[in-house]
Amino acid sequence: MSEEYLPGKAVIVPGNGGGNVELCLWYGWTRKRLEQIPNFTCLLRNMPDPFTAREEIWLPFMESQLKCDNRTIIIGHSSGAAAAMRFAETHKVYAIILVSAYTSDLGDENEKASGYFSRPWQWEKIKSNCLHIIQFGSVDDPFLPWHEQQEVADNLQAELYKYTDRGHFQNTEFNELLSAVKKLIPTVS
Repeated sequence: MSEEYLPGKAVIVPGNGGGNVELCLWYGWTRKRLEQIPNFTCLLRNMPDPFTAREEIWLPFMESQLKCDNRTIIIGHSSGAAAAMRFAETHKVYAIILVSAYTSDLGDENEKASGYFSRPWQWEKIKSNCLHIIQFGSVDDPFLPWHEQQEVADNLQAELYKYTDRGHFQNTEFNELLSAVKKLIPTVS
């Protein structure tokens, strides 16, 4: 594989909710560890419109500010997973890693306002624009029914890491995610 197609960076797209994402959940922990990989970088930024996470704001930010491209591994959590999937409908990326991904607004007005769920998912376009699709989900997620997480995995033919005890992945460390990213980087053993 030519160097132009090797992953050069990861971008962590957080879930909605606001606050300093560097201090939130596993995001900063993961960024610090990925930054230790030679010739690799990891971006983590406070997103604009952090509470509603509107697609019309987040996707342009991912393109223009985070510079997501065909050498980027997008790690999306919750609303960030929805953003990663919608981004990959229209942009080539090296990989998407989806954590707590879902397919509908779940009857929630804020989720509906985000815009991600206003039209059918373009599963085939997402698959054709990503070299790798990995998904982490847990059947005990208090916010997302398992059938929606499974729908994502089935439609994207994702490499699925299915848990029974991880909830919404709100822990402060995420070793399995770190290992998954490292496997995608050919220069890391």
